Amino acid sequence: MHAIVINEPGDADVLAWREVPDPVPGLGEVLVDVTATAVNRADVAQRQGTYPPPPGASEYPGLECSGSIAALGPGTEDSGWSVGDEVCALLTGGGYAERVAVPVGQLLPIPSGVSLVEAATLPEVACTVWSNLHMVAGLRAGETLLVHGGGSGIGTFAVQLGSALGARVIVTAGSEAKLDRCRELGAAVGINYREEDFAARVRDETGGSGVDVILDIMGGSYLESNIRSLAIGGRLVIIGLMGGRKAEIDLGRMLVKRLSVHATTLRSRPVEEKARIVAGVAEQVWPLVEAGTVRPVPDQTLPLPQAAEAHRIMEASTHVGKIVLTA
Repeated sequence: MHAIVINEPGDADVLAWREVPDPVPGLGEVLVDVTATAVNRADVAQRQGTYPPPPGASEYPGLECSGSIAALGPGTEDSGWSVGDEVCALLTGGGYAERVAVPVGQLLPIPSGVSLVEAATLPEVACTVWSNLHMVAGLRAGETLLVHGGGSGIGTFAVQLGSALGARVIVTAGSEAKLDRCRELGAAVGINYREEDFAARVRDETGGSGVDVILDIMGGSYLESNIRSLAIGGRLVIIGLMGGRKAEIDLGRMLVKRLSVHATTLRSRPVEEKARIVAGVAEQVWPLVEAGTVRPVPDQTLPLPQAAEAHRIMEASTHVGKIVLTA
């Protein structure tokens, strides 16, 4: 098969389309012929050498894909899946390739009304957002959710899912065009972080009380403002470190407001834990997708050999939603 290989850490030009050995499904895995994959910030970090794949994972980037099952590996014969089934999948790596081996518990059916290519944009964002908003933060109807990076793949999905769960969604983004798109997807309030202090705006929009949950991709640089933005009993969930790894925290403010801070990652979790998350997505989120309440948000589609260009687009941050690569 062919796959995108990272020759050495560096800029987008280090990505190369090469012939490589076909993967062999191990115990509990199936082999998937890849139709499409999607670009995630983690892929860029892996290319730069700051986010290596976990031990045992594929060396090729790509954390999600769609396609069809080419072969059932040992122990999957009674899984309910068959050769030829169209699927999408959460991956630990390997999506930038023509074939990938996938643990059977990380397969999802293609939601009705969603194309096979569009489905490649869903597994990583759905599992990340669902696990963090529902399982970690316990977001409830009637609460207020603040989503940072609203124009990203994670952001556009979180806006929709938060709204579907009955929350009032406030979003930050770096342009009015991105904020307009977020409002179309269900955001009640859009804040341009380049032009105003989001914490001050959050206070204004919530009558001084603050938000109940924050989904944050920035990390260190936003920590102090996030703490100021939370309501009593608020929950901050950090899922990215685009703004750095370190910051000081006011524990006194946290004590008084009874706040909690969670930091999570999905890629390195055990297979069994990922399977539970995937099962929750299939049961709770896929019906929302099939009803059109939550929709894929593909920005543009390129052939997989053009992964370097897709990474340049990602790093320029001009896109809204997901950048798709087709095999």
